[in-house]
Amino acid sequence: MPEEYQGAMSAMKVGMIGVGLMGHGIAKNVVSKGWSLGFLDHPGNQPADDLVSLGAVRVTDRDQLAAESNVIILCVSGSPQVEDVLLGEGGILATIRPGAVIIDCSTAIPSSTMRLAGLTRDAGGLFMDAAMTRTPMEAEQGRLNLLVGSDDDTFARMRPLLETFSENIFHAGGTGAGHTLKLLHNYVSIGCATLLSEAAACAKKTGISAAVFTDALAKGGGYGAALDRISPFLLEGDNSRMKFFVSNAAKDIAYYLRMTQDIAAENHAATGVDMALRSLSEGGFQDGYLSEAAAYFDRLSEADQS
Repeated sequence: MPEEYQGAMSAMKVGMIGVGLMGHGIAKNVVSKGWSLGFLDHPGNQPADDLVSLGAVRVTDRDQLAAESNVIILCVSGSPQVEDVLLGEGGILATIRPGAVIIDCSTAIPSSTMRLAGLTRDAGGLFMDAAMTRTPMEAEQGRLNLLVGSDDDTFARMRPLLETFSENIFHAGGTGAGHTLKLLHNYVSIGCATLLSEAAACAKKTGISAAVFTDALAKGGGYGAALDRISPFLLEGDNSRMKFFVSNAAKDIAYYLRMTQDIAAENHAATGVDMALRSLSEGGFQDGYLSEAAAYFDRLSEADQS
């Protein structure tokens, strides 16, 4: 292990807020690879006894976590939650250490990210967006993709920590660029999965079997990551390849639309994806996984005909 890596590990105390489906894997890899970790105890966390057994410390107070941490990793739902953690009641910007680095792994609206980065600088800290792609499975394996927005110096200093829970790191540019790239990525990823699921529901109504449908796509222009993640559900009812809530998918596309509006970019196709996902959420499927969306679209069409 490089000497500078060992020095970074021994010098930094890492705090984490958001030990959910994705955050648990991040926390496990950080602490199991030798870093000092404290995490905020919260009802939304995944079971965390394994983290404690590895040496992580539960902290019940956000102020305490901020005051004790050189680096704070956020892994929460989106911009409102990030804003609350930093600025709300007990917001950590009031108690961060001078020079502390906040690493936001959430999916967020870039305009909000830029505002929070400025407020973090005003409070004496630094802000980095390090949005994630891939799934909870890769999070547990320490194989996430990270899309980073940061100045070069902060990125270089934080890279050893980021590498504990990632396989690929893409430095997209300055602050906000990571969240911008994440929304672009998720628009393509979620859009493809939504389109594929809607097509699969249509195929079922026409009498084309899931096996023939998926095989034809796999051997033609319809092949891609979305098919790999959706086809196990279509063929075997296995939803494990895309455990991503419909509500989160709808939120991410809404964020993408907000970004396009902020920069006056075209968004015609995105508007269609947004309408499709909102129909699922309004139909009562917001807590289901996106991998199951074909079944939800099928149920919506049946309800429309009844």
